[in-house]
Amino acid sequence: MSNTQAILDIARKTIETEGEAIHHLATLLNDEFSKAVNCILESNGRVIVTGVGKSAIIASKIVATLNSTGTPAIFMHAADAIHGDLGTIQKNDVVICISKSGNTAEIKALVPLIKRGGNILIGMTGGLDSYLSKQSNFTLNTYVKKEACPNGLAPTTSTTAQMVMGDALAISLLKLKGFDSKDFAQYHPGGALGKKLYLSVKDIVANNMVPQVAITAPVKEVIVEISEKMLGVTAVMQDSKIVGVVTDGDIRRMLNKHDNIGKLTAKDIMSESPKTINAEILAVKALEIMQEKEITQLLAVENGKYIGVVHIHNLINEGIL
Repeated sequence: MSNTQAILDIARKTIETEGEAIHHLATLLNDEFSKAVNCILESNGRVIVTGVGKSAIIASKIVATLNSTGTPAIFMHAADAIHGDLGTIQKNDVVICISKSGNTAEIKALVPLIKRGGNILIGMTGGLDSYLSKQSNFTLNTYVKKEACPNGLAPTTSTTAQMVMGDALAISLLKLKGFDSKDFAQYHPGGALGKKLYLSVKDIVANNMVPQVAITAPVKEVIVEISEKMLGVTAVMQDSKIVGVVTDGDIRRMLNKHDNIGKLTAKDIMSESPKTINAEILAVKALEIMQEKEITQLLAVENGKYIGVVHIHNLINEGIL
């Protein structure tokens, strides 16, 4: 067997092992999961997610997912909690404690302190007979038959199950809260995904110059306008209304067709009925139109008035494309 084939076989076996575990995880869901979700939903506090080792890393990821989907959450390392960070937990907070075995020394030290504070404790563990499970108000079962690690030591399948259970929890809460794309954009204003959900054509056009010429403008003036405004296009106006558009492609075709351009005007070379877009529409919609029509610019209008151009390069620069 070649080294390449051996590597691929190992990778496939790892993925298959974890995939089977995740498929089995769905069968472990029961009323405990529903009660845990409702408990968080009805809580006036935050969700504190804690664990040690690899489970702590998964806990941190779950916190990030909860926060980005509308459920306030804070990560607290279980080892740090018993050395001063226990104050992170406030009166109305719900605590999720993650542990594969549910019997580690840190968990056994932390759980009584959580219980003493009167907080609801949700255990996420594969050990239903463990200390954590028995002390928890609700248990999320993340049992796996085996780790993907051939030695059965490195947390692999078990941490995958924990992360998927955390996603199931977060998405359940998202759905029940009615958290939609507008809410998501509010929590992700800086990323490309957020921009797709909130950035409008008007937002982009505001940063561009506004190329325009009169329908009677000589060709030289049209060329200068396109060149100076650097958008590869200019609107052609008559009585404050858009009557056409001239692109740099129109200029090239004109030069190939005419030897004497001195007497030509914008009207002679413009394309009539140019593609326009309402400035209030999302920029991602502008991209869809450009791709569908196989064009690189759209004229933006607001209340029927021409206000500028959105260029595909703008969308690239914003990370939308």
